Amino acid sequence: MVAPPDNDVLWARTLHFTHNGSPALNGVSLGVRVGEILAVTGPRGSGKTTLLQCLAGLLPTQRGEVWFNSTPVHTMGPLTRERLRRDRFGWIDPAPLLVPELNVWENAALPLMLRGTGRRRAKATALEWLERLDIGDCARKRPYALVQAERQRVAIARALAPAPTVLFADEPTAPLHSADRAHVLRTLTTAARSHGITVVLATDDADTAALADRTVALRDGRRVHTVHLPPVAETEGRAACSLSV
Repeated sequence: MVAPPDNDVLWARTLHFTHNGSPALNGVSLGVRVGEILAVTGPRGSGKTTLLQCLAGLLPTQRGEVWFNSTPVHTMGPLTRERLRRDRFGWIDPAPLLVPELNVWENAALPLMLRGTGRRRAKATALEWLERLDIGDCARKRPYALVQAERQRVAIARALAPAPTVLFADEPTAPLHSADRAHVLRTLTTAARSHGITVVLATDDADTAALADRTVALRDGRRVHTVHLPPVAETEGRAACSLSV
């Protein structure tokens, strides 16, 4: 077992994962550098969500290794992985999962309070992020009083408020209209860069992926590299091929 490079905050080697007998990941390896925004792209069913869940410790690896800051996540027990997710990671789902009994600012402040932050400080931090995401005027509303796009903004504020070391975002703007999507993505990427947050972003949207520092493409659970070849003849035009590795 070899530890990852020092400048990689996350590192995975030959990950394999099967859902109900169907392979979701088939030997995926990658490294994520400190402060990097990495987009994981690919069509539905390509393994994007499974990869993020394995990197975040939500799914225990069936085969392969996952390292966080030179610590092996793949050998951790369930409670240790849960503490790692609570203290160091943030997660954004495609659909916002808010606590219905809590109001908006309490939902956004919840991860901070679970870490032991005092209520007043947690509230101030949550309100700051809600304002950045143009949802501050809904701070005292309950989730049922919000539309889907507003709930997703609250979920994003909740993920950013604790300033996680790594933020995993699984199609974070899927419920949003195009205008809202652009604003939220700008806020997300600007916050990540200003706070030194590493982001692993799953998306099938080219505009979203374009905001990342680097893109890793998946197809059928494997990493895919697209190689653009020069034209071999004027009549044949340009050629391109995809190689799965």
